[in-house]
Amino acid sequence: MIFSVKPVEQKFFGWRIVGAAFTVLFVVYGIQFSFGTFVGDVVHDTGWSENRLQLIFAIYIGLYSALSAISGWLTDRMGPRPVVAVGAVLLTSGYLLWATANNIIVVAIGMAIVAPLGMSCSWVPCNATVVRWFVVRRGFATAIATAGGSLANILVPPIAAVLVSAYGWRVAILAMSLTGGVCMLLSSIVLERDPEGVGQKPDGRIEPTGGLTEDLEEGMTPAEAWRSRTYWKIFGMYALTFVAVFVPFVHGVQFAQSLGASLQTASTVISAIGIGGLIGRLVMGPVSDRIGRKNAVMLALFLETASFLGMAGANSLWLLYLSAATFGFAYGGGVVVFPPLVADFFGRAHAGSIVGRIFATAGTMAAIGPYTAQVLRDALGNYRWAFLLSGIANGLALLLATRLPSNNNRA
Repeated sequence: MIFSVKPVEQKFFGWRIVGAAFTVLFVVYGIQFSFGTFVGDVVHDTGWSENRLQLIFAIYIGLYSALSAISGWLTDRMGPRPVVAVGAVLLTSGYLLWATANNIIVVAIGMAIVAPLGMSCSWVPCNATVVRWFVVRRGFATAIATAGGSLANILVPPIAAVLVSAYGWRVAILAMSLTGGVCMLLSSIVLERDPEGVGQKPDGRIEPTGGLTEDLEEGMTPAEAWRSRTYWKIFGMYALTFVAVFVPFVHGVQFAQSLGASLQTASTVISAIGIGGLIGRLVMGPVSDRIGRKNAVMLALFLETASFLGMAGANSLWLLYLSAATFGFAYGGGVVVFPPLVADFFGRAHAGSIVGRIFATAGTMAAIGPYTAQVLRDALGNYRWAFLLSGIANGLALLLATRLPSNNNRA
């Protein structure tokens, strides 16, 4: 008598990957977006120039963005686990140097050299991994993963403000960086490069379905993508929006204080961005699966343009909060579409390298905005022109987005 043994179906690991990515992005961006909460007390306590601190932060943003090209390539080659684990150690070390520094040179070493090495091992490796695990529900999965950053915006800056008020900025940075580093390190253990590596398929399906096969062998190489007009349109679009993206995060607290808010109240401007961002990611991710990435990113850029114009004209806290929440929604929606947009056009095979290349080149533009905003504020006495120029940059990005192919043909 012959018995047939039915193979036990393995539970799909993809949502575990999404959860790990969510955790990593929550801790790294929670600490990063608390910078504006720390900076006033750091200047008051140490006498260090705010301009120099903003310049260090600008270098931090530019360098971690540039290094994302390397971390994306390493993620394709080695998988995300070792990349994110090493990043956890480096990022924590950089913040610890800042927390214990007695002169600004040590701060520069920690925040302009060590911390960017670690930060580069977060956003691109996590998102490149998520888009390799999903095809049909790619937008939704990326939305859940990247929502970690937006939830951090809501929860962490007010906590940072309380810690700074109660224990001082050094203890606050020390506690947050150690906690975040441990969470990032533990999350790295869960991350697997792609479903095929553990005998599964994208979205957990049993068999490939129609035109959604998208096997790893089908994806463009980075060199092939580089020669594509679509690559450069995506690059230009995100370069224009990234140049302004950190201005509200870095200067929103000080701007709110200039309108009469206390530090604790002003820190909730970052939370307003986070609330909008969380909603934007959770809405625009799955919506982009239905209406297409082009339409989704166009909507996000339109709202982002409007939000910056609202900030430029804000004379009261209510308009600033409304604009901040709208900016969060638009920024969250635009960013969540980015990795799926790249994977849709260029395939899964080299998603880490291609997302990393675009993020490294376009993302370095983000270093310009906060420092330029500080210079304009020092020269003109307010942030109006910084927000206005940010709105113009996003308007140009919107025009470029209209030139993307309507369908996801790889051209």
